[in-house]
Amino acid sequence: MKDTINKIKVEKPKLPYDLKEIDLLNIYKNEEGEISQGIVRDFCHNNAEVDNLSINQMLFRNAVLRDSEFNKIEITDVRFENCDLSNACLSEAVIHRAEFVNCKLVGINMSETTLRNVSFKECNGQFSFFRFSDCKQVSFEECELKGSDFQKCNFIKVNFDKCSLIQGQMSGTKLGGMDFTTCDIEGMGVRIEDLNGAVVSAFQAASLAKLMGLVVVY
Repeated sequence: MKDTINKIKVEKPKLPYDLKEIDLLNIYKNEEGEISQGIVRDFCHNNAEVDNLSINQMLFRNAVLRDSEFNKIEITDVRFENCDLSNACLSEAVIHRAEFVNCKLVGINMSETTLRNVSFKECNGQFSFFRFSDCKQVSFEECELKGSDFQKCNFIKVNFDKCSLIQGQMSGTKLGGMDFTTCDIEGMGVRIEDLNGAVVSAFQAASLAKLMGLVVVY
C-alpha cells in the first residue's frame, strides 16, 4: 500500500508554555548531565565536546553549534529553529519527538541514532550521515539532502517530500512503500532489491533502470 506523507503521523515535541532562559555555555563548563524546560537562543559555541547529555523539553532558536561532539546524547521533546549544527556529531543519539526547522545540518553525523517521531523541515542536510540509524515515524520535508548517506538504515514509516536526494546513498536500506515522486533522486545509490515496492515516477523509473543494465529508448 502506498505510504504517503498524509499517512505518516509524526508527533510534535511537548513543550511547556513558559520556558526559562538557559545559558548553555554554563552547562558545558559545569558538565551538568541534563537540561530541561528552557530556551537557548542567539547562542554560538563551536567545537564543544559533551558526553551523556540529556535534553528535555527545550527550544533552541538561532543557536550555532558547529563542529561540536555530543556523545550518546538523549533528546526528547525538543525543537530546533534556525540552528546551525554543521559537522556536529550526534552519533548513537536517542531522539524522540523533535523538530528541526530551517536548520543547517551540512555534514552532520547522526550515524547509529535512534529516531522516533522526528521531523526535518526546510533543512540543508547536504552530506549528512545517517548510516545504520533506526528511524520510525520520521519525516523530511523540502530538505536539501544532496550526497547524504542513509545506507543500512532501518526505515519504518519514513517520508521524503520535495527533497533533493541527488547522489544520496540508500544501499542496504529497504525502501518498500516509500514515495519518492516529489523528490529529485538523480544519481541515488541503491540496490535493486532495496527498491522493491518503492513508489517512483515514470521518469525516475527510467533513470533507475540503469541499475539493472537496461537501456531506455524514448
